[in-house]
Amino acid sequence: MIELSEMIRQLRQELNTAMADGTAGPVRFELGPVEVEASVAVDREAGAGGKVRFWVVEANASGKNATSQTHRISLTLQPKLVAPDGTQRPVLIAGDEADGER
Repeated sequence: MIELSEMIRQLRQELNTAMADGTAGPVRFELGPVEVEASVAVDREAGAGGKVRFWVVEANASGKNATSQTHRISLTLQPKLVAPDGTQRPVLIAGDEADGER
């Protein structure tokens, strides 16, 4: 399992890679909402400084994870490029066509 924040951090890195790859070609795509759905296990620490953590459950979860109570969450992320002056503009990405993609 990985933390939900790590999954989002890895997604951000993949989008950054796609943006960098797109600068070489004339065709780019504007990135719209990114919808992510994941099964998560919730872990709560007791005590005054306790916190709640969300762990993304892998498809091949071990027996220990299979018995944990999981929840399904959906996130819709709106990626924006933000300049140092705070102005925002759309994210443009590129990538290879995948089989069956329209």
